[in-house]
Amino acid sequence: MILENINQADDIKKVNPEDYPVLAEEIRQFLIEKTSETGGHLASNLGAVELTMAIFLAFDLPEDKVIWDVGHQSYTHKILSGRKNAFDELRKFGGIAGFPKTGESPCDAFNTGHSSTSISAALGMAQARDLKGEQHSVAAVIGDGAMTGGMAFEALNNASRMNRNFIIILNDNEMSIAKNVGGLSNYLNGIRTNENYISFKEKLADSLANIPKVGDRLVRRLKTTKDSIKKMVVPGMFFEDMGITYLGPVDGHDVKKLRKALESAKRVDHAVLVHVKTVKGKGYLPAEKNPAMFHGVGSFDVKTGLPVKQKTGPEYSDIFSETLCELAKEDNSIVAVTAAMPDGTGLSRFSVEYPDRFFDVGIAEAHAVTSAAGMAAGGLKPVVAVYSSFLQRGFDQILHDVCIQNLHVVFAIDRAGLVGADGETHQGIFDLSYLSCIPNMTVLAPKNAQELREDLHFALDYHGPVAVRYPRGTAYTELSEFNAPVEFGKAEMLYEENDTAILAVGSMVSTGKHVREKLKAEGKNCTLVNMRFIKPVDTDMLDRIARNHSRIITMEENVLQGGMGLVVSDYIAAHHPGIEVIHIAIPDGYVEHGDVTKLRHELGIDSDSILEKIR
Repeated sequence: MILENINQADDIKKVNPEDYPVLAEEIRQFLIEKTSETGGHLASNLGAVELTMAIFLAFDLPEDKVIWDVGHQSYTHKILSGRKNAFDELRKFGGIAGFPKTGESPCDAFNTGHSSTSISAALGMAQARDLKGEQHSVAAVIGDGAMTGGMAFEALNNASRMNRNFIIILNDNEMSIAKNVGGLSNYLNGIRTNENYISFKEKLADSLANIPKVGDRLVRRLKTTKDSIKKMVVPGMFFEDMGITYLGPVDGHDVKKLRKALESAKRVDHAVLVHVKTVKGKGYLPAEKNPAMFHGVGSFDVKTGLPVKQKTGPEYSDIFSETLCELAKEDNSIVAVTAAMPDGTGLSRFSVEYPDRFFDVGIAEAHAVTSAAGMAAGGLKPVVAVYSSFLQRGFDQILHDVCIQNLHVVFAIDRAGLVGADGETHQGIFDLSYLSCIPNMTVLAPKNAQELREDLHFALDYHGPVAVRYPRGTAYTELSEFNAPVEFGKAEMLYEENDTAILAVGSMVSTGKHVREKLKAEGKNCTLVNMRFIKPVDTDMLDRIARNHSRIITMEENVLQGGMGLVVSDYIAAHHPGIEVIHIAIPDGYVEHGDVTKLRHELGIDSDSILEKIR
């Protein structure tokens, strides 16, 4: 096997060019085998195999700097840079990450995990290179989905001013996670399908070069009129009009052509974009047929493509989807907004049942929030469905465009709390903090599936900004016997005794129940309260608890700073001094990748760790 001889970044340069297809096939089989066991991002990596090979052939890593946008397509990069033997522990606690990490290898030039950041980061690195008088190449690899993000356009605008080489590689597979939408997607489709232009360019250059004695000179002179020719045949030439040289489209599965294009790009003395056309999921039929399903997968059977672990029940996103569709049937003013995540957030069903009221804005969370503000100002009831970690990208818009005007926008925040294998960039452990600090915002978290339904009813009947946050995975059914109506700012008493009171929110209510059961087994009294609302905190409930409890335990799957626990302790200190308050929350730091159960134990927020802390 050729792959056995790839152990460091320059080893691929020793491979015979005729063997590139064999190596590509070996890498694909390796990715399929390993990802079927560990889970991970498969379709995007299968589509970027030849592109990554060409990058390692055309550039000298780690001296040259290559920044991968998002980074979920960087598995081949990790293999070629010497980490293939670590793939058995991919995305496991203590193992290699599913995204580029500078701490893993000098070939990882920049940590990534969120979309549309690579051009900005690479541009900054190129500017640092130039100021220091260094000569290495800097390249950003960005997908066509990520290119729809506003940050990418801001970076392009600045990249056009570069007067030294700066390379942007556009990996165009016609998808982000879901199918791409919008004007840029249509523009790229036009370039892809304009065979007349591609054929004309190639034939003209070949014909001129074959003219004896003067051919090469004519080709060089023609370069000065190239822009005009392009504009005649391909209207707009968006990148060229910005001052960025455009090369392509290039077959993203032909290593030789890719290498040639990248080496040509290195000779350009300003910003240059290489447009590469790839197939997401290439080489594995189930992933080619359904690339969205194989974007991020758990362990699966290679022969069938089916997941090894079947769902044990409806997930929170399923409950959200079903409830929103039911509510939309009765209320025509309800609309749904997503930033390129209809499947992950549960909005696919809504998009089918109410296509005119469904808005996929592409990878553009800031725009999603402000457009929802505009809808609310226009009399609609917009629901923005988004992952917790991605909503961070719309913080200013929440504050400035939604909350200052007190507009009725509902934020359905999926994957709140620990999400596991995707690591630091995806853990949803900050939303309670960054939302609770904003005036006019209401924040609540359901304890189980039934309460999520009731919270959504409340949120859509409410007048003003409201966020409902819920975790990833199977929806809890525990404590379903408790179903007090959801009232603004009111907590729910579940078990009332004395001495110790557990005040928990969201996913931690279930954990609180298990802690209480263990305390009861030791003969100790314990009250359990479902706080429901993180903002506002129910101070009437705190006063009630203070009458006959000497100790309060606050529990939240969020960082301590800015969370519910500190609000409780501040109130207790001001109004009921002498009562001990113990906080169970995520420590001040970023949480690495790993199994959620393992992470909860390491962070001290599982029931056994909490019990030890109480003791």
